[in-house]
Amino acid sequence: MVFRSKRLCISEAREIDMVHYLSDLGYEPLKIYNNDYWYHSPLRDEKSPSFKINRRLNRWYDHGLGKGGNLVDFAIMYHNCTVGELLEKLSTSLSFQKRGYRQTLITTASDNKLKIVRNAALSSYALLRYLEQRRIPVQVADHYCREVVYELNEKRYYGIGFKHDLGGFEIRNPYFKASSAPKGITTFDNGADEVIVFEGFMDFLSFMAVHENEPEDCFDFAVLNFLSFFETARPFMEKHQAIRLYLDNDAAGQNCSRNALSLSNKYKDESSLYRNRKDFNDWIMHFGKPYK
Repeated sequence: MVFRSKRLCISEAREIDMVHYLSDLGYEPLKIYNNDYWYHSPLRDEKSPSFKINRRLNRWYDHGLGKGGNLVDFAIMYHNCTVGELLEKLSTSLSFQKRGYRQTLITTASDNKLKIVRNAALSSYALLRYLEQRRIPVQVADHYCREVVYELNEKRYYGIGFKHDLGGFEIRNPYFKASSAPKGITTFDNGADEVIVFEGFMDFLSFMAVHENEPEDCFDFAVLNFLSFFETARPFMEKHQAIRLYLDNDAAGQNCSRNALSLSNKYKDESSLYRNRKDFNDWIMHFGKPYK
Protein backbone atom coordinates (compact mmCIF):
# COMPACT_ATOMS: atom_id res chain seq x y z
CA MET A 1 0.00 0.00 0.00
CA VAL A 2 1.36 3.43 -0.94
CA PHE A 3 1.53 5.87 1.97
CA ARG A 4 -0.18 9.16 1.20
CA SER A 5 -0.71 12.26 3.25
CA LYS A 6 -2.23 15.66 2.60
CA ARG A 7 -0.43 17.29 -0.31
CA LEU A 8 1.97 20.09 0.58
CA CYS A 9 1.38 23.51 -0.90
CA ILE A 10 4.26 25.34 -2.50
CA SER A 11 4.65 27.77 0.42
CA GLU A 12 5.06 24.83 2.83
CA ALA A 13 7.61 23.17 0.54
CA ARG A 14 9.68 26.36 0.50
CA GLU A 15 9.91 26.24 4.32
CA ILE A 16 11.57 22.82 4.43
CA ASP A 17 15.04 23.11 5.91
CA MET A 18 17.51 22.92 3.03
CA VAL A 19 20.39 21.66 5.20
CA HIS A 20 18.26 18.74 6.37
CA TYR A 21 16.94 18.18 2.86
CA LEU A 22 20.45 17.91 1.40
CA SER A 23 21.44 15.62 4.27
CA ASP A 24 18.58 13.28 3.37
CA LEU A 25 19.90 13.31 -0.20
CA GLY A 26 23.34 12.33 1.08
CA TYR A 27 25.11 15.71 0.98
CA GLU A 28 26.88 17.20 4.01
CA PRO A 29 28.55 20.63 4.30
CA LEU A 30 32.32 20.72 3.85
CA LYS A 31 32.67 23.95 5.79
CA ILE A 32 30.43 26.22 7.84
CA TYR A 33 30.97 29.94 8.37
CA ASN A 34 28.34 31.50 10.65
CA ASN A 35 25.05 30.96 8.77
CA ASP A 36 26.71 29.87 5.51
CA TYR A 37 26.97 26.12 4.76
CA TRP A 38 29.25 25.25 1.83
CA TYR A 39 28.92 22.08 -0.29
CA HIS A 40 30.21 20.49 -3.42
CA SER A 41 27.37 21.34 -5.76
CA PRO A 42 24.71 18.61 -6.00
CA LEU A 43 23.83 20.04 -9.42
CA ARG A 44 27.19 19.49 -11.14
CA ASP A 45 30.68 18.05 -10.66
CA GLU A 46 33.29 20.23 -8.97
CA LYS A 47 36.44 19.91 -6.85
CA SER A 48 36.01 22.98 -4.62
CA PRO A 49 32.77 23.68 -2.73
CA SER A 50 30.93 26.60 -4.31
CA PHE A 51 27.32 25.71 -3.42
CA LYS A 52 26.14 27.72 -0.42
CA ILE A 53 23.09 27.56 1.82
CA ASN A 54 22.36 30.49 4.10
CA ARG A 55 20.79 28.76 7.11
CA ARG A 56 19.13 31.88 8.46
CA LEU A 57 17.43 32.70 5.15
CA ASN A 58 17.04 29.04 4.12
CA ARG A 59 18.20 29.95 0.61
CA TRP A 60 20.88 28.49 -1.69
CA TYR A 61 23.23 29.85 -4.31
CA ASP A 62 25.44 27.92 -6.72
CA HIS A 63 28.36 30.20 -7.65
CA GLY A 64 29.39 27.96 -10.53
CA LEU A 65 25.97 28.17 -12.14
CA GLY A 66 25.19 31.70 -11.04
CA LYS A 67 21.78 30.51 -9.86
CA GLY A 68 20.02 30.26 -6.52
CA GLY A 69 16.68 30.42 -4.75
CA ASN A 70 14.54 28.45 -2.33
CA LEU A 71 14.15 24.70 -1.88
CA VAL A 72 11.56 24.36 -4.64
CA ASP A 73 13.87 26.08 -7.12
CA PHE A 74 16.67 23.70 -6.17
CA ALA A 75 14.60 20.50 -6.08
CA ILE A 76 13.03 20.88 -9.52
CA MET A 77 16.55 21.27 -10.95
CA TYR A 78 17.98 18.39 -8.93
CA HIS A 79 15.13 15.95 -9.68
CA ASN A 80 14.48 17.34 -13.18
CA CYS A 81 10.76 17.50 -12.48
CA THR A 82 7.88 19.97 -12.56
CA VAL A 83 6.63 21.86 -9.50
CA GLY A 84 3.54 19.65 -9.42
CA GLU A 85 5.61 16.45 -9.55
CA LEU A 86 7.84 17.76 -6.78
CA LEU A 87 4.93 18.61 -4.49
CA GLU A 88 3.51 15.14 -5.06
CA LYS A 89 6.87 13.60 -4.25
CA LEU A 90 7.27 15.65 -1.09
CA SER A 91 3.75 14.78 0.03
CA THR A 92 3.99 11.04 -0.52
CA SER A 93 7.60 10.16 0.22
CA LEU A 94 8.60 9.58 3.83
CA SER A 95 12.19 10.46 2.97
CA PHE A 96 11.18 14.09 2.51
CA GLN A 97 9.62 14.72 5.91
CA LYS A 98 9.00 18.41 6.50
CA ARG A 99 11.15 19.95 9.22
CA GLY A 100 11.36 23.56 10.33
CA TYR A 101 14.84 25.00 9.89
CA ARG A 102 14.92 26.45 13.41
CA GLN A 103 14.31 23.02 14.94
CA THR A 104 17.88 22.18 15.92
CA LEU A 105 17.11 20.60 19.29
CA ILE A 106 15.11 17.47 20.02
CA THR A 107 11.46 18.29 20.65
CA THR A 108 8.82 16.24 22.41
CA ALA A 109 5.14 15.66 21.90
CA SER A 110 2.45 14.59 24.31
CA ASP A 111 1.00 11.16 23.59
CA ASN A 112 -2.58 12.43 23.32
CA LYS A 113 -1.59 14.35 20.18
CA LEU A 114 0.42 11.56 18.57
CA LYS A 115 -1.09 8.60 16.75
CA ILE A 116 0.77 5.61 15.29
CA VAL A 117 -0.44 5.01 11.75
CA ARG A 118 1.62 1.93 10.89
CA ASN A 119 4.97 0.26 11.48
CA ALA A 120 7.30 -1.76 9.26
CA ALA A 121 10.90 -2.91 9.01
CA LEU A 122 13.56 -0.19 9.12
CA SER A 123 14.29 1.07 5.60
CA SER A 124 14.46 4.87 5.49
CA TYR A 125 17.87 6.19 4.47
CA ALA A 126 17.61 9.07 6.96
CA LEU A 127 16.86 6.74 9.87
CA LEU A 128 19.56 4.24 8.90
CA ARG A 129 22.03 7.09 8.67
CA TYR A 130 20.92 8.32 12.10
CA LEU A 131 21.64 4.86 13.54
CA GLU A 132 25.05 4.91 11.89
CA GLN A 133 25.78 8.27 13.53
CA ARG A 134 24.82 6.73 16.89
CA ARG A 135 27.16 3.80 16.07
CA ILE A 136 24.36 1.26 16.26
CA PRO A 137 24.51 -1.50 13.60
CA VAL A 138 21.39 -1.73 11.48
CA GLN A 139 21.10 -5.47 12.10
CA VAL A 140 20.93 -4.83 15.85
CA ALA A 141 18.34 -2.07 15.56
CA ASP A 142 16.32 -4.09 13.06
CA HIS A 143 16.02 -6.91 15.62
CA TYR A 144 14.48 -4.69 18.30
CA CYS A 145 12.95 -1.71 16.51
CA ARG A 146 10.42 -0.81 13.84
CA GLU A 147 10.06 2.10 11.47
CA VAL A 148 6.87 3.83 12.61
CA VAL A 149 4.71 6.30 10.75
CA TYR A 150 2.99 8.65 13.18
CA GLU A 151 0.49 11.46 12.88
CA LEU A 152 0.98 14.70 14.77
CA ASN A 153 -0.95 17.94 14.32
CA GLU A 154 -2.63 16.51 11.22
CA LYS A 155 0.71 15.77 9.54
CA ARG A 156 2.52 12.46 9.10
CA TYR A 157 6.14 11.72 9.97
CA TYR A 158 8.35 8.73 10.62
CA GLY A 159 10.89 7.57 13.18
CA ILE A 160 12.59 4.62 14.87
CA GLY A 161 10.08 2.92 17.14
CA PHE A 162 10.94 0.85 20.22
CA LYS A 163 7.93 -0.94 21.68
CA HIS A 164 6.79 -0.74 25.30
CA ASP A 165 5.49 -3.87 27.01
CA LEU A 166 2.05 -2.21 27.08
CA GLY A 167 2.03 -1.66 23.32
CA GLY A 168 3.10 1.96 22.87
CA PHE A 169 6.33 3.10 21.22
CA GLU A 170 9.32 5.22 22.05
CA ILE A 171 9.99 7.21 18.87
CA ARG A 172 13.27 8.79 17.79
CA ASN A 173 14.64 10.52 14.75
CA PRO A 174 17.44 13.11 14.62
CA TYR A 175 15.02 15.96 15.39
CA PHE A 176 12.21 14.43 17.41
CA LYS A 177 11.74 12.53 20.64
CA ALA A 178 8.31 11.28 21.64
CA SER A 179 6.23 8.43 23.00
CA SER A 180 2.91 6.95 22.03
CA ALA A 181 0.39 5.60 24.50
CA PRO A 182 0.14 3.33 26.34
CA LYS A 183 3.49 4.16 27.94
CA GLY A 184 5.51 1.73 29.99
CA ILE A 185 8.75 -0.17 30.44
CA THR A 186 10.22 -2.67 27.98
CA THR A 187 11.50 -5.98 29.32
CA PHE A 188 13.27 -8.98 27.82
CA ASP A 189 12.92 -12.09 29.99
CA ASN A 190 15.41 -14.75 28.94
CA GLY A 191 15.30 -16.63 32.23
CA ALA A 192 18.69 -15.27 33.32
CA ASP A 193 19.86 -14.65 36.89
CA GLU A 194 21.03 -11.11 36.12
CA VAL A 195 19.10 -8.19 34.68
CA ILE A 196 20.69 -5.18 32.99
CA VAL A 197 18.77 -1.92 33.27
CA PHE A 198 18.89 1.08 30.94
CA GLU A 199 17.14 4.42 31.03
CA GLY A 200 16.64 4.65 27.25
CA PHE A 201 16.58 2.26 24.32
CA MET A 202 19.54 3.81 22.50
CA ASP A 203 21.71 2.71 25.44
CA PHE A 204 20.17 -0.75 25.26
CA LEU A 205 20.87 -0.99 21.51
CA SER A 206 24.45 0.18 22.10
CA PHE A 207 24.97 -2.53 24.70
CA MET A 208 23.56 -5.18 22.37
CA ALA A 209 25.87 -3.93 19.61
CA VAL A 210 28.92 -4.27 21.86
CA HIS A 211 27.83 -7.80 22.84
CA GLU A 212 26.48 -8.73 19.40
CA ASN A 213 28.50 -11.95 19.17
CA GLU A 214 27.50 -13.22 22.62
CA PRO A 215 24.47 -15.43 23.39
CA GLU A 216 21.35 -13.30 23.71
CA ASP A 217 20.06 -15.18 26.75
CA CYS A 218 23.04 -14.40 29.01
CA PHE A 219 21.06 -11.61 30.64
CA ASP A 220 17.56 -10.29 31.07
CA PHE A 221 16.99 -6.63 30.22
CA ALA A 222 14.78 -3.79 31.40
CA VAL A 223 14.52 -0.47 29.57
CA LEU A 224 12.73 2.07 31.74
CA ASN A 225 11.92 4.41 28.82
CA PHE A 226 11.11 6.98 31.53
CA LEU A 227 13.11 7.27 34.74
CA SER A 228 9.84 7.70 36.62
CA PHE A 229 9.01 4.08 35.72
CA PHE A 230 11.75 2.78 38.03
CA GLU A 231 9.18 1.73 40.63
CA THR A 232 7.09 0.05 37.94
CA ALA A 233 10.14 -1.98 36.92
CA ARG A 234 11.12 -3.07 40.46
CA PRO A 235 9.08 -6.32 40.56
CA PHE A 236 10.73 -7.50 37.33
CA MET A 237 14.20 -6.32 38.34
CA GLU A 238 14.14 -7.65 41.89
CA LYS A 239 13.20 -11.20 40.95
CA HIS A 240 16.81 -11.48 39.74
CA GLN A 241 19.87 -12.28 41.81
CA ALA A 242 21.78 -9.29 40.45
CA ILE A 243 20.63 -5.95 38.98
CA ARG A 244 23.14 -3.94 36.95
CA LEU A 245 22.20 -0.30 36.43
CA TYR A 246 23.39 1.60 33.34
CA LEU A 247 21.46 4.83 33.97
CA ASP A 248 22.32 8.28 32.65
CA ASN A 249 25.19 10.26 34.13
CA ASP A 250 23.00 13.26 34.94
CA ALA A 251 21.66 14.27 38.35
CA ALA A 252 18.36 12.42 37.93
CA GLY A 253 19.97 9.19 36.77
CA GLN A 254 22.61 9.21 39.50
CA ASN A 255 20.05 10.01 42.19
CA CYS A 256 17.97 7.06 41.01
CA SER A 257 21.02 4.78 41.13
CA ARG A 258 21.89 5.90 44.66
CA ASN A 259 18.34 5.29 45.78
CA ALA A 260 18.41 1.81 44.24
CA LEU A 261 21.66 0.94 46.02
CA SER A 262 19.99 1.82 49.31
CA LEU A 263 17.11 -0.55 48.62
CA SER A 264 19.04 -3.78 48.15
CA ASN A 265 22.54 -5.14 47.71
CA LYS A 266 21.29 -6.73 44.49
CA TYR A 267 21.74 -3.39 42.75
CA LYS A 268 25.08 -2.37 41.24
CA ASP A 269 25.80 0.98 39.60
CA GLU A 270 27.75 0.41 36.36
CA SER A 271 27.86 4.07 35.26
CA SER A 272 31.54 4.40 36.19
CA LEU A 273 32.21 2.70 32.86
CA TYR A 274 31.16 5.91 31.09
CA ARG A 275 31.87 8.37 33.91
CA ASN A 276 32.95 11.17 31.56
CA ARG A 277 30.02 10.75 29.18
CA LYS A 278 26.29 11.43 29.33
CA ASP A 279 25.22 7.82 28.95
CA PHE A 280 26.23 4.45 27.53
CA ASN A 281 25.46 5.42 23.92
CA ASP A 282 27.42 8.66 24.23
CA TRP A 283 30.37 6.61 25.50
CA ILE A 284 30.10 4.22 22.53
CA MET A 285 29.88 7.13 20.08
CA HIS A 286 33.11 8.62 21.48
CA PHE A 287 34.94 5.40 22.27
CA GLY A 288 38.63 5.80 21.45
CA LYS A 289 38.36 9.59 21.21
CA PRO A 290 39.92 11.91 23.82
CA TYR A 291 37.48 13.43 26.28
CA LYS A 292 36.99 17.19 25.86
